[in-house]
Amino acid sequence: MVLTEELLINGDRTPAQSGEFTSLIDPATGEGWAKIAAGDAVDIDRAVQAADRIRQPWRQVNSRDRTRMLYRLAELIREHLESLAELESRNVGKPIRDARDEVNLAADCFEYYAGAINKVGGQTIPVAAAGTSLTFREPIGVCGLIAPWNFPIAITAWKLAPALAMGNTIVLKPASQTPLTALKLGELALAAGIPPGVLNIVTGSGSRAGEALVRHPLVRKISFTGSTEIGSHVMKLAADDIKRVTLELGGKSANLIFADADLEKAVPKAMWSVLGNAGQDCCARSRLLIERSIYDAFLEQLTQQFQTLKLGHPLDESTEIGSLISQNHRDRVAEYIQIGQVEGAKLLCGGYIPEGEHLRSGAYLQPAIFADVTPTMRIAQEEIFGPVVCAIPFDTEAEAIAIANQSFYGLSGSIWTRDISRALRVAKAIETGVLSINTGHSVHLEAPFGGVKRSGLGRELGLNVLDHYSEIKSVFIAE
Repeated sequence: MVLTEELLINGDRTPAQSGEFTSLIDPATGEGWAKIAAGDAVDIDRAVQAADRIRQPWRQVNSRDRTRMLYRLAELIREHLESLAELESRNVGKPIRDARDEVNLAADCFEYYAGAINKVGGQTIPVAAAGTSLTFREPIGVCGLIAPWNFPIAITAWKLAPALAMGNTIVLKPASQTPLTALKLGELALAAGIPPGVLNIVTGSGSRAGEALVRHPLVRKISFTGSTEIGSHVMKLAADDIKRVTLELGGKSANLIFADADLEKAVPKAMWSVLGNAGQDCCARSRLLIERSIYDAFLEQLTQQFQTLKLGHPLDESTEIGSLISQNHRDRVAEYIQIGQVEGAKLLCGGYIPEGEHLRSGAYLQPAIFADVTPTMRIAQEEIFGPVVCAIPFDTEAEAIAIANQSFYGLSGSIWTRDISRALRVAKAIETGVLSINTGHSVHLEAPFGGVKRSGLGRELGLNVLDHYSEIKSVFIAE
């Protein structure tokens, strides 16, 4: 059965004005399984106009009612957990158990910002003049949210929940490869009582729908997650109208393993910090920096663990690594395997299309480890966005910091050491937006997340993100 999905504008499912559809390919099988309306500038304008019409009524909804709506949306997400997870798994190619975790994370996100709505406001400020100065925190207006294909429902929730909490109206443009859970989320939002027009969803390509959203004069804020190259383009387009912009872009994060690290924990965490979602993660610690005295032993253990992983169909409960997003993307990652070998890196394992008719028909790639990588190699500098780790030895703490900072990116990373003084020194010295110590986990709903350098600007998550979805108005009342 082939799914057919239309746009969601002003509370109604509607075809694209052009009448065109695009086909979605199941990355695990290579077969077509859904048709999605191909929205363009005309559809974006319809959606923005709907969002703009309800902008004032929505901002006047009291905080308690908005809180109830977001809590109800979280409840509905949990009630539909299995169907949403299956949709996400099939659409992205990720293991079903990972998809379940991400659906739960989306529900958690709406709960978190529902609870923040009536706890964030303005302040009174003592000033030199005779009178009272106070500030109001107000919604920006119509926000354009552009979500990526690697974590569709989770990152959509990261953007949508705080934007709604602050009283904004939304036009959401999901990634053209993975729009299905976003559309279902829109239906659940209506069921939760969020008025028609507050959340509008236009599917389509970035060049037709995405650019139109960024260019639209009534859109006051753009939140984009995706590649650094496209993020730069978005920023240039948004400059014409002085739109507020939040960008969460690429990464080439470093994982520093010092000789005193707990290797029993560090080895498996190092593996999953690069292989989660088949390596299609902007936070992936794909540069593995290992102190030379433990370099060989660490890689021996890591290689053994890589070789025991189970690749398989995403809906198989035992699958640990699913497919990549598409065969084209798989082939792009495979090209980097060739590049690394030409550059002189040593391929310890993986990097090939696995045998078996089922696996060959999908977008699978055996996870790869490169040893003897130097910091200036392309595989050590460019974002591969696949299940590939590059191991680089270091001799001193200063050298490790220098290698970690030898990147245009600065999104995430990890430090493994039992020496807390060293951990803090290194954490302060590394140029990145997010770091974890003695774990591969650095994204927390309650804490700010985002990058420096070419990894973006602004922050998602935590209470900090509310600053990016609100304006501060200063009012002075004379005595």
